Amino acid sequence: MLTYSQASNAARRINFDETYARAFNDSRPGAGVKLLRFDGRFENGGQPSNGRARRLPESNVGHVNGHALEISPADVVSRRASAWDGIKVEVVQSVTHDQVEFRFRAPCHLLLVYEEGVRDEGETAVGGLPASTLRTLRRKLTFVPAGHEYREWQRPRVRSRIICFYFDPAKLPIHSDASPTAASLAPRLFFENNVLWDTAVKLAIAMEDGCESEHYCEALGVVVAHELLRMHVNLQRRRPPARGSLAVWQQRIVAAYIEEHLAEPIPLNVLAKLVHLSPYYFCRAFKQSFGIPPHRYHIKRRIERAKTLLADPASSVTDVALELGFSETSSFSAAFRHTTGTTPTEYRRTLA
Repeated sequence: MLTYSQASNAARRINFDETYARAFNDSRPGAGVKLLRFDGRFENGGQPSNGRARRLPESNVGHVNGHALEISPADVVSRRASAWDGIKVEVVQSVTHDQVEFRFRAPCHLLLVYEEGVRDEGETAVGGLPASTLRTLRRKLTFVPAGHEYREWQRPRVRSRIICFYFDPAKLPIHSDASPTAASLAPRLFFENNVLWDTAVKLAIAMEDGCESEHYCEALGVVVAHELLRMHVNLQRRRPPARGSLAVWQQRIVAAYIEEHLAEPIPLNVLAKLVHLSPYYFCRAFKQSFGIPPHRYHIKRRIERAKTLLADPASSVTDVALELGFSETSSFSAAFRHTTGTTPTEYRRTLA
């Protein structure tokens, strides 16, 4: 269980840009040193003597324990991490605009918090969820439960910065019988949660400052773990029975069709025919699968595309509105504000 302890769990910052020699002053560990793996075990099978995380010796986190994000090519990002009992936090920042690929599948949970990121092109997929080509990733989060596969490739327009949280399922906090088990945690792709995002960014800033207060950094990590579990508990309490939802293949077909026809009106019966359902049954099944009705999902995807287009200063607000099928700038602005809480012009200013 994740607990806040002043006597244990002190973090040791891991700079993945350092080599083994630099990290250990050109000397190899002595016979008595036990190297901590992310799964909490030691290389020689021993047990920790004081509960503290030790610095990982390898410069490539993917080779330390196999429980970290695989990034290819490795030299297009910088990586820095800190670890506590049951939690590892890693900040991954792109250093070029070259195409990069991410992969992950492990017996631990992964939460990705996109602090910054706009991609010219790319695709992200988690488990059996429909893949997303969303371009503006800032303030988005993705959750990959243990055992699920995560894949992403992107060609960044601006240098991205992702805060990755790795959680040991056996040490997640359990508040009550209502807390979800590892098996019940569902993958989520590009959702928003202000508490999680704000806390993650605070922790990343603290890590950059050297984690002068190690207990403060650890406490922020624990807050993220608790908030993540609380979010899943609330989702499960609101979730309707699984019966009657769209099959995974149906979700993929419908989501892809909407993505390819964002600027066009999409009649309900067209979507229903794609998956061989009646319009009435399709509408109910769609809402149960995606959480919102088809027309709201269509609008939401149009606004997400609009955010990407607004990042290009060469395109005016009117140009963006027309490209997305809005007949008037005023109707586009109203839809954008209703979805995001701000106008297109105000949103563009935040990108400057």
